[in-house]
Amino acid sequence: MGDSLIERAAELQRRGEPFVLATVVRCEAPTSAKPGAKALIHPDGTVEGWVGGACAEPVVLREALSALRDGRARLVGLYGEGGRDPGRAEGILDYAMTCHSGGTLEIYVEPYLPTPSLVLVGHGPVVETLATLGQAAGYAVVAVADASAGLDAVVLGRRASVVIATHADSDEDALERVLRTDAGYVSLVASRRRAATIVERLRQRGVPSERLGRFKAPAGLDLGAVTPAEIAISILAEIVQHHRGDKGAEPAPPNVPATTEALDPICGMTVEIATARYRSEAGGRVTYFCCLHCKDTFEHDPQRYLVEPA
Repeated sequence: MGDSLIERAAELQRRGEPFVLATVVRCEAPTSAKPGAKALIHPDGTVEGWVGGACAEPVVLREALSALRDGRARLVGLYGEGGRDPGRAEGILDYAMTCHSGGTLEIYVEPYLPTPSLVLVGHGPVVETLATLGQAAGYAVVAVADASAGLDAVVLGRRASVVIATHADSDEDALERVLRTDAGYVSLVASRRRAATIVERLRQRGVPSERLGRFKAPAGLDLGAVTPAEIAISILAEIVQHHRGDKGAEPAPPNVPATTEALDPICGMTVEIATARYRSEAGGRVTYFCCLHCKDTFEHDPQRYLVEPA
């Protein structure tokens, strides 16, 4: 199972598809999963492989999806009663093994994300320096000299950053085209006055406000940059800041709290609503569970747990 999952992971990497590899690194009986057990988690919540049962899988799935959003690996610990040594807690995301009487699992959750792309539209010293800096920082740099034709051949997803520096009327056409995509970062190399004029023209063209809100002009952090090299550094710094702070989620509507998690009333575990496999409408409302056992226990006497959750 482990070898086939590694081959599958290698295939996904070649295709540039994001995924998470979860590996059991330590366990204490009683657990069914053993060190070396692996699971591969896709962005849609699909799980290939196995790292544990009803308690482990929902926790690993939740942390895997979080890892895809923030790009950070984590060590997840699930501990039965008395199973955690307080001296070893630092650096471990600590969960109670609520569906068992005991046992310990420590699982390393590692995201694999496609190489972020840096699409440079235009020409000039700033673009040339950005290409060099971007490659050094690990970005897949794509140079587009002709915005009217070259942009159509580039795939612009959330991990793409686009910097436009045509210094011509084609700026507006290029920006309108890019802002229709899912590109995570879009900016324009221009003065503040020219940038404001272009934003107004885009608004007149009917570009939605939420799309314009993703557009940064002038490009770059305010570092007091003057030379082309300094401006390129400020732009790359802004791109890094954007990607490291991007959690991959669309913002919630104003004044409407986004409810994404629920509490299993049987065991007290936090359950990701979007990926919850077990739910019940008994008792007149939707309740989510980490496993089938918790769901069955709840449905046997729902009023008891709705009034007195664990």
